[in-house]
Amino acid sequence: MTLPGSGPATEPGEFPGGAELFRLDPAVAHLNHGSYGAVPVPVARVRRRIEEAADADPDRFFLEVPDRIAEARTRVAAHLGTAPEGLALVANATEAANLALDALRLDPDDEILVTDHGYGTVVAAAARRARLTTVALDPALPDEDALVAAVLAGITPRTRVALLDQISSPTARLLATPRLLAELRARGITTVVDGAHAPGMLADPLAGRPDLWFGNLHKWAYAPPGTAVLAVAPGHRAEVPAPVPSWEAARGFPGAVEFRATADYTGWLAAPEGLDLLERLSAATVRAHNSALAAHGAALLSRLPGVTPLPYDEGLAMRSLRLPRGLARTQAEASALREEIADRLGCRTLVWAWPDGGGIRVSGQIYNRPDEYERLAAGLAGLLDGR
Repeated sequence: MTLPGSGPATEPGEFPGGAELFRLDPAVAHLNHGSYGAVPVPVARVRRRIEEAADADPDRFFLEVPDRIAEARTRVAAHLGTAPEGLALVANATEAANLALDALRLDPDDEILVTDHGYGTVVAAAARRARLTTVALDPALPDEDALVAAVLAGITPRTRVALLDQISSPTARLLATPRLLAELRARGITTVVDGAHAPGMLADPLAGRPDLWFGNLHKWAYAPPGTAVLAVAPGHRAEVPAPVPSWEAARGFPGAVEFRATADYTGWLAAPEGLDLLERLSAATVRAHNSALAAHGAALLSRLPGVTPLPYDEGLAMRSLRLPRGLARTQAEASALREEIADRLGCRTLVWAWPDGGGIRVSGQIYNRPDEYERLAAGLAGLLDGR
């Protein structure tokens, strides 16, 4: 983790051909890739070909789909550096979180440790299954030592599970580090990691090898929406429930989790194309470029009165900053400011809420240009003036 500096912004270059790979509205500065992602044109074309084949011969498509899903899973697993038999394709991180928590068979007195940086629907899924211990993490947490100490201090005698973000959604910080996972494992605590932003952004998304891990492919791995993965250690696979009863139930994990009868599987089958594209572009080059863009945007925004950069982790394609105190204290206030930025400035960002004042997060992606962050900074200065 690195403390924010006050030096000048170094303007990165544009990624050659990056914008042409997407069909985004050029009138909008899309600086929020971290929320919904965007599907590259080559991946969308592959998906359309799969859809056309399914429309042309539905019987053949659905009879073959279990084996085709297994093939797609194998290709995805190779990119993620894990075994295909321990990985299941699912719809999104929220679904994966529920499947993972259901596999743990918690008793009434068990507790799940979470942090106040956790994604809302994932934390809600945990709260439906056990009592929570919530660790409060200051958004300005300076380094990994402070993170590890804060999380370990939250453990109680009833803590059985730790549910942690790998990269926190609002503050863009690495939380579930290999060191922290090892400390929890040494204490006999099952680790569940929300890696929603990890595939594609991190070179080793399963670093630390948690007991259960899940991540979206539709963000940084260039897959279509509705595409995510759930990785499960061998000792828990037999306990992962199937979302719906199906003819594939006898296969157990992962086939029983993946098959949903006549569902739309085209996004899953096209998902490996996104990871293949990332490799063709040079994943390391893409990551370095995206991180530099996010850093450029954060440096520009940090010059605005009352806007404070937060500590960050090198190599991530997102950066967060605190807004002037008193702004975005609730989700309603944060959403209103986000939409005002979109409507008045033509910029898409994430505005996150915090009790004493929230923040703004910007992402970097190969379709972005440095001048888009300049546009946001110039316009935001006017929006914040006098607030």
